[in-house]
Amino acid sequence: MYSRAIAALAILAVTGLATAEDWAGWRGPRADGTVTDKGFALKWTAKDNVKWKFELSGTGHSSPVVSKGKVFVAGCVEADKKRVLYCVDRDTGKLLWEKTSVVSDLESKHGQNSWASSTPVADGERVYITFWDKPQMRVYCYDYSGKLVWEKNPGEFHSVHGFCSPPMLYKDLVIVNGDQDAPKGQTAYIVALDKKTGAEKWRTERPNKLRSYCPPVVVEAAGKKQLVLTGSKCVASYDPDTGKQLWIIDGPTEQFVSSVVMHDGVLLLTAGFPVYWVMAIDPSGTGNVSKTHVLWSKKNEGGYVPSPVAHAGKLFLVDDKGLASCWDVKTGKQYWQEQLSRAKHHASAVAADGRIYLTSDEGITFVLKAGDEYELLAKNPLGESVYASPAFSNGDIFIRGAKHLWCITEKK
Repeated sequence: MYSRAIAALAILAVTGLATAEDWAGWRGPRADGTVTDKGFALKWTAKDNVKWKFELSGTGHSSPVVSKGKVFVAGCVEADKKRVLYCVDRDTGKLLWEKTSVVSDLESKHGQNSWASSTPVADGERVYITFWDKPQMRVYCYDYSGKLVWEKNPGEFHSVHGFCSPPMLYKDLVIVNGDQDAPKGQTAYIVALDKKTGAEKWRTERPNKLRSYCPPVVVEAAGKKQLVLTGSKCVASYDPDTGKQLWIIDGPTEQFVSSVVMHDGVLLLTAGFPVYWVMAIDPSGTGNVSKTHVLWSKKNEGGYVPSPVAHAGKLFLVDDKGLASCWDVKTGKQYWQEQLSRAKHHASAVAADGRIYLTSDEGITFVLKAGDEYELLAKNPLGESVYASPAFSNGDIFIRGAKHLWCITEKK
């Protein structure tokens, strides 16, 4: 009896390890802010349920990513004009290494941007990060010991608001959004580089030549892989293997920051500037589908910067001014809308443990029940401002604040 119990516990332990997910890139394993792991903290403060905190030498809005026991995040040491990549041990918060990618003048930017806004992405062996060495975009690849494997300049980047272009991984490719205010004779682009060498594999010209800060997202839709990108006055889908455009929707607005999510066969987005929209798209079309494949849309709703999250047939989002809302994915029916606070929000939503986590710029994380009725479960102050989006992995919540990288874990 005793031996059978031990065996059962061993099986449970192995199963738990097998199902635990790393958060290795922007918005997690599915690039949509959803979590399948369980056991995340409901409540915390700057002292309670803090596993560790690490003081960062650099500033930035880069979100943390988690891979193979390591946490990666980017920063800018402003006094030295250094753009750096940090690697921290996920269990202890100890700095394993810090690498300077580029040293260059601090470019002009929007007051709510930073000099290290791109989120890294990792594949278990290497980690990739982008910085702006004005006017050049630069992509860097490091191994997990901190050795520079390659660096690549895929082209110039021009924007009055500064830089943010998180790289994303697909098969053997690193794909980067080059939407920009392209000068005469230049283009806006998406570019795919070889993961191992940095060699260019394909490049696609983007319409309208207008800056955006959205990472592309690869989804399974209409029986095929699609790389979907909002920005440059459109929503567009591409074949991620070749860069060939599959379909495009004009608008619904001019500028985009948040990224799309896929749920129940529907593409969902919130954007942008100068007009806010919430929109649902049928991704099965070809060509220009502006008049045929928009399932529903709501003008003057939603937000600009924070990306939404979908769970159990419902879309959850918070706008830039702290107004949270819940929508039916299929119909666009609004279930509820509530003002969380008067603080601004930049961090994107996360769905975990049947809850929605929304973090304000003040560093307060509002935890809501993921349901069609509004219910506030917790309000968690961290004690410092937060502009980055959190990472959730195997019971740990990683939050990048203005001064520290935090690991939040419910103490057993």
